[in-house]
Amino acid sequence: MCEASAYLRNGDKDELLLQDVNKITPDGDILIIEDIFGDRKMVKGKIKEIILLDHKIIIEKN
Repeated sequence: MCEASAYLRNGDKDELLLQDVNKITPDGDILIIEDIFGDRKMVKGKIKEIILLDHKIIIEKN
């Protein structure tokens, strides 16, 4: 599978938010993150980094 995992960057630590992410939708300063099963999380932040080889999406709080 090619889905990624979304992490929330907190200082120098990355906290797992959601695995098997297939969709991220920006809504103002909110990111709506959805996995392949339809589960959603909403986080106030911005995408800091996407590491395709590691299947990681790093989100930084606003």
